[in-house]
Amino acid sequence: MNIKPYVRKANYYETDQMGIIHHSNYIRWFEEARVDYMEQLGFGYDKAVESGIDFALLNVECTYKSMVRFGDTVRIIVSIAELSKARMTVSYQVLDDKTGELRSTGTTSHCYYHQNKKRPVSLKSELPELYALFEQNIAKSPRL
Repeated sequence: MNIKPYVRKANYYETDQMGIIHHSNYIRWFEEARVDYMEQLGFGYDKAVESGIDFALLNVECTYKSMVRFGDTVRIIVSIAELSKARMTVSYQVLDDKTGELRSTGTTSHCYYHQNKKRPVSLKSELPELYALFEQNIAKSPRL
């Protein structure tokens, strides 16, 4: 399966007083890209939630390399860095779409949380189809 980077144009409302994209927006972009990644896998985030599984955020990290400004288009490469039955870590690379310049890198760590059971669960047991998709694509995730 060929996963394409998530492409996004920076909006004016996302800028700060210096005219650059406010740092908090990168975290939102990571989420948008992660949701797009799952849709491309053929098992959207909405389908997981309808099945009772959510991806509780445990940790988020972002390293800023260069500025994104209003009107710039970025592509966000998503890859699964670590995968277990109970958790996963997702990696992000934000690149300028025209120049390929690295704008930021980041990771998010998640546990699989069952909404009805109100506790973390094994994704391999609860949604084996989704776990298998993650497992099949961990080595095939796009890289720089």
